[in-house]
Amino acid sequence: MNILSWNVNGIRACTRKADMPSAGIYCFQEIKANEQQAAASVVLPGYQHFIFPAQKKGYAGVSVHTRMKPPHVQYGIGEKEIDDEGRVVTLEFEDFCLINAYFPHAHRELLRLGYKNKFNQSFQRFCLGLGKPVVVASDFNVAHKEKDLANPRQNDGNAGFTREEREWFDGFLKAGFIDTFRMFCADEGHYTWWPYALHANEILDGGLIML
Repeated sequence: MNILSWNVNGIRACTRKADMPSAGIYCFQEIKANEQQAAASVVLPGYQHFIFPAQKKGYAGVSVHTRMKPPHVQYGIGEKEIDDEGRVVTLEFEDFCLINAYFPHAHRELLRLGYKNKFNQSFQRFCLGLGKPVVVASDFNVAHKEKDLANPRQNDGNAGFTREEREWFDGFLKAGFIDTFRMFCADEGHYTWWPYALHANEILDGGLIML
């Protein structure tokens, strides 16, 4: 089964312009649309739509579009401060759980770094508590290693490349998750985040599937 993960930065404009590869499941982050708008923007006959918008209009939100019918779907992780921003939807299948997540951005001057750190910890607890193998499709809004961005020295300490965010990602991997982008693209010159170097990397932006 192919799973495509993509930060669309506005699903209504993006899906009209994109020639999307074929996939059994599409996971979109930062849809910036309500349920009706997102469902109308994705023309995929035979797919079921699971859309979790933010309470704030035109902000954040995630959606999953799948041929496989999940027995159970969970919107959010049970924490209102996080769930109001429409950041996590989980599809539980027989053998695994698929999580589509849009991680917060720490923002300029790191105004939301505290919120980002809280989200990171809550998200990890949620993943480890599911009791099944987990696949995470996500825009993590972090560059884990220097090779994950083009200009690491200039961005050291900036949002997405702070010590706290990178150390959390270290711990997330040590908890048993696998960065499959780096598993297949271990060499330098392939950027997972910031800046968007190629269209192919935009498709993979944050799409680090964790098994």
